[in-house]
Amino acid sequence: MEASDANAPEGPVTSAGLAGLVGMLERRDAVVLSGAGLSTESGIPDYRGATGLRRTGTPMTYQEFTGGEAARRRYWARSHTGWPLFARARPNAGHRAVELLRRSGHVGAVITQNVDGLHHAAGTRETVELHGGLDRVVCLDCRRTSSRSELDRRLEELNRGFRRPGAVLRPDGDAQLPQEQVDGFRVAPCADCGGVLKPDVVFFGENVPADRVERCYELVDAAGSLVVLGSSLTVLSGLRFVRRAARARLPVAIVNQGPTRGDDLAALRLDLPLGPALTEAARLLGAG
Repeated sequence: MEASDANAPEGPVTSAGLAGLVGMLERRDAVVLSGAGLSTESGIPDYRGATGLRRTGTPMTYQEFTGGEAARRRYWARSHTGWPLFARARPNAGHRAVELLRRSGHVGAVITQNVDGLHHAAGTRETVELHGGLDRVVCLDCRRTSSRSELDRRLEELNRGFRRPGAVLRPDGDAQLPQEQVDGFRVAPCADCGGVLKPDVVFFGENVPADRVERCYELVDAAGSLVVLGSSLTVLSGLRFVRRAARARLPVAIVNQGPTRGDDLAALRLDLPLGPALTEAARLLGAG
């Protein structure tokens, strides 16, 4: 399938430039698949930028995290530093527009690759969090789930004075730290069993739970269209739903600043800032 307007930025958001997206949403019951690009206007950096290539640093893998205490210390030291900045992020115009479109029936369901909880904060409580959420932690031994805020208080008590002003937030919710700071960090065990705590997110090298993937397939299969917002679709966890929709001849729209791995499968491709574009689309559809 050849996408329209796939290769060049669309420029300013205009009603005419959004005609294809509005026409697709008018059919109602679209499924939204959102990625990191939707949250950049909330101050959370994305992974790859406009080129689809940028990524500073190597993300923690599941195998690395579970394989040694030093890796877990590095993860939690950086995550503890970045958490206040991450936790302060608030839904932006794009998240709010998605919720307006959901309430009006133009969007039937939301699947997000993001772990920031901003769809929930905007009121879209039914969002399927494909990769989990950073607001929760899970014990790998007893499987108890608890709040990240609770863990933050415990880490602060164990590491008083550890945080320094001027930390720069990274896409995974952590911050870069020199190794000498990491070495002295104290990690909190599970409050119930003393086991290993992990953020309740899917790490690289870890599989998305099968029942969660199946739920997303069901949503896509029942949809009138699939609208991708702010995802480069570089990883298979999101791309598979675009491929599923394309095989079923379901219309696919991709709104993303920069190229994506799914561009050749899209019926419509727009390179636009998401907040203004979605707000205008919601207005045109009378969803405001």
